[in-house]
Amino acid sequence: MKLEHEDLEDGVRMIRLNGRLDLEGSEAVDLKLTSLCGTRKGFVIVDMSGVEFMSSIGVSVLVRVARACMQRQGRLVLLSPRANVQDVLVRTQIDQIIPIYADLEAARTALLAAS
Repeated sequence: MKLEHEDLEDGVRMIRLNGRLDLEGSEAVDLKLTSLCGTRKGFVIVDMSGVEFMSSIGVSVLVRVARACMQRQGRLVLLSPRANVQDVLVRTQIDQIIPIYADLEAARTALLAAS
C-alpha cells in the first residue's frame, strides 16, 4: 500500500491510496494516515481510486481516521472508490458515516461548505 499526500490551495488535504487496504496494507499506512488527518483541524479527501481491495481492517482504519478528523472539527470524505471497494463501503454502511463522492469538485465543495 502506498500513500501520497498534498495540501491543495484551499486548505484541503488530498491523500491518495494505492494498493490493497488489507491487513498488510493497513499496517503500512495506518499511522501515517492517522497523523496526516488527526494532528490539525483539517478537511481531507482520501482518493480511493487506486485501492484494489479493502478488507474489514481497512474499513476500521478509515473509521478511526474519520473520527480523528471530527475530533478536531474537521471532516473526511472519500473520492472515487472502485466498484468492489464501494460495495464494501456500502455493505458495511460506512458511506453513512463517511461521504463518498465520484468527482473531486463535488468532494471539495462538500468539504468547504462544511467549514
